[in-house]
Amino acid sequence: MNDKYSLAKCAQYGRRLATRLCDQHFGSQSAAALDGPAVLKFTPIRQLNLLVVRQLLGQWQDETARLRSPYFDFEAAPVQAALTQFMNVLSRHISLGRGAFEPLLAQAAADTLTIVADPAASFQRLILGSAETFTLPGLRANLRYIDVDKAFYEGFVDSLPASSELSRDFLTHRFELYHAANYKAHQPMQRVVDELSALLPLTTADLLEDGPVSTTTVPVTQAVPVIEPRPATVPVAVAPEVAPVSVPSFVATPLVEAPSVAAVSASPTLAAEPMAPTQPVLTAEVASVPLHEKLKASQPSASLLADTLRASAAPSQLAERTGPKVETLREAISINQRFSFINELFSGENMDYHATIQHLDSLGTADQARAYVTGDLSQRYDWNRKEEHVNKLLKLIERKFA
Repeated sequence: MNDKYSLAKCAQYGRRLATRLCDQHFGSQSAAALDGPAVLKFTPIRQLNLLVVRQLLGQWQDETARLRSPYFDFEAAPVQAALTQFMNVLSRHISLGRGAFEPLLAQAAADTLTIVADPAASFQRLILGSAETFTLPGLRANLRYIDVDKAFYEGFVDSLPASSELSRDFLTHRFELYHAANYKAHQPMQRVVDELSALLPLTTADLLEDGPVSTTTVPVTQAVPVIEPRPATVPVAVAPEVAPVSVPSFVATPLVEAPSVAAVSASPTLAAEPMAPTQPVLTAEVASVPLHEKLKASQPSASLLADTLRASAAPSQLAERTGPKVETLREAISINQRFSFINELFSGENMDYHATIQHLDSLGTADQARAYVTGDLSQRYDWNRKEEHVNKLLKLIERKFA
């Protein structure tokens, strides 16, 4: 499992790559615009083009949702049919100037790297989006915009139960368990880096959280192969011939597979459906008598960790932390520290560790996180003699909520 890549560095590279490619394509023609076919072939890397298309789909849906009025019946069948036809025609008349296209391309490049660097975050944003309930056909439809590491995400969807509705919480927890058990099946970052480096030099070391920044990627103006600007109607590079996939066509078909206006008006999010009353829960198999229970039975009772750490957990002392603020505990915990936490705090239970870190990252305040650690977790896992490791976890929590 790899969590040592910096998402900030991925985003930084995405912005620089977008600037480089737009400089080459638009040149001095600031008024030039890209149509749909040009977007689909703008770069030789299919994943970049698909993620730009995905963002355009979001804009398309937003435009559809705005076509509502308190004075007219937009739910009438003739109105819905006319609006569907209008929006499908509109989707075939894309016009993107550099000002609109460059940030879409920058985000697509950052997302391409993030798919491998942080699969859980990519699953949440690129596949689940903002919906709360899902179906298996809907999840598979969302995979049409994924090209990098697609087999990994398809394997996850294929592992899901055949339920009519799946909740967001269930899918998030299930993906964490799937990722923990199958992380070795990921496409290596080096393969993605090699493809991107052909457009703008990049190494895996440039993306490491604590790694050096390669001198080949810092100066944009250094001597690297330069592609002469082409006319605005010609893309930078033509993608190689690939087998057709079920993605939107900008020539003879609408941007999406003709979603009805009723579906969009009923739910502005893609694949949003009613919440199922109950959801299955995946639990990890554990031994009938965990090791920490055996140790607890053989040792004299001790005071609770919440009591022994109350003084050390005071905000005034925990504020004396080292290191910069971290966005998530999952990213902040190094590989060695993760194995230490799993062995010392969770009795070797890998699934328990990942579920706990995910829950801590979801809490809104430092007080809630501290209370969860020193109260619930300390009693559940008998952390009375684990002060050193618990204090390390509490310091990371303070850095997250700094």
